[in-house]
Amino acid sequence: MTRPVRVAIVGAGPAGIYAADALLKSEVCQDPGVSIDLFERMPAPFGLIRYGVAPDHPRIKGIVKALHQVLDKPQIRLFGNVSYPHDIGLDDLRSFYDAVIFSTGAEADRALDIPGIELDGSYGAAEFVSWYDGHPEVPRTWPLTAEKVAVLGVGNVALDVARVLAKTADELLPTEIPDNVYQGLKANKALEVHVFGRRGPAQAKFSPMELRELDHSPNIEVIVNPEDIEYDEGSIATRRENKQANMVAQTLENWAIRDVGDRPHKLFLHFFESPVEIVGEDGKVTALRTERTELDGTGNVRGTGRFTDWDMQSVYRAVGYYSEELPKLPFDVASGTVPHEAGRVIAGDEHMASVYVTGWIKRGPIGLIGHTKGDANETVACVLEDRAAGRLAEPATPAPEAVEAFLEGRNVRYTTWEGWHKLDAHEQALGAAQGRERIKVVEREGMLDASGAFVPAELPSEA
Repeated sequence: MTRPVRVAIVGAGPAGIYAADALLKSEVCQDPGVSIDLFERMPAPFGLIRYGVAPDHPRIKGIVKALHQVLDKPQIRLFGNVSYPHDIGLDDLRSFYDAVIFSTGAEADRALDIPGIELDGSYGAAEFVSWYDGHPEVPRTWPLTAEKVAVLGVGNVALDVARVLAKTADELLPTEIPDNVYQGLKANKALEVHVFGRRGPAQAKFSPMELRELDHSPNIEVIVNPEDIEYDEGSIATRRENKQANMVAQTLENWAIRDVGDRPHKLFLHFFESPVEIVGEDGKVTALRTERTELDGTGNVRGTGRFTDWDMQSVYRAVGYYSEELPKLPFDVASGTVPHEAGRVIAGDEHMASVYVTGWIKRGPIGLIGHTKGDANETVACVLEDRAAGRLAEPATPAPEAVEAFLEGRNVRYTTWEGWHKLDAHEQALGAAQGRERIKVVEREGMLDASGAFVPAELPSEA
């Protein structure tokens, strides 16, 4: 093969960009070279960082700078606002590329099968995150009328949701939140936010830094019940073997023994409380019912048969994300992932030729953003191994310009990497006008206009 190896990556979040970076650093990039096209459903790249990270976490959003350096490489092109499979399908991709890598992530909420989950006032955390992060495909308003709110889960997403609900709108104004989010949070009536976990402090999945950030707000009083600080042999072993778990436990211990202050918003962290029902009246949430649990010696818990009804008007479940099924690819409903071996997609008992996965669609929504680098390296290694063994299918039309002609022929209004720079500058200009670093554009058409997206030719009217 004398031409560059052509690779399509579906999904331009961290996982997809890390895969592109791994390809660029491989030997094949030197000879015969590599040509990479990233396809992204949103008009802007960066996936989880743009639409899944809380706006008051600029440290994490700083990862964008490193991703920028990858996308700036001349071997990479970005096609934004291109939806799989509506705008381009698997057969189309195979006709243009030697290999196709799916890195579509996970945006939906994992289901929680307890009574009352369907009540008005019961929400998925992912829905709320999409709202405050200005996702183009969600409503522009959010009901924030509850004074007492429950958040189910003890991971970082639960902390993000709890923190945004407990902070004042003015605390978040210096961030990139859109104007509609600021106005919505100004009307927020929440005075108490309660985070519930069914196991103990040693089993919490918080990152130590993220947990400590809760206490930095002048408006949030973090409260931990001393009775919830309990460990068994399994918990002690976890603390001994896991530095982060030990740091989390130490922070919770310190909060449990201090006096409660007078900050106006209270944020309670509850452990050993397993949600069993969302109680409602007239179709609306009125309470959360939990069963008290106890440690069994191994770090796991069992129910005690003691139940508590907590007065709540809203419940947010932060029990994990779930990936959407990808047409023409196999899907494991239980795990929400595409079956694979080291990134090679498996259909039945065979590998799908030239089709791969990486990121959360590959391993599930676990781990931090940086963990996707290992996924990407493993998947790209398989791509290169299959190329060396002659297992990649030869594309019918490998010329790069054929992709643009295909999309334009289907009247797809796509954006480019150059268009992202225009949108980026536009958002920064909006922010500067209000003395802020940037203000995120949320409407899809506004993003397309600001990025100078391709404008399809007007379709001929029917006679």
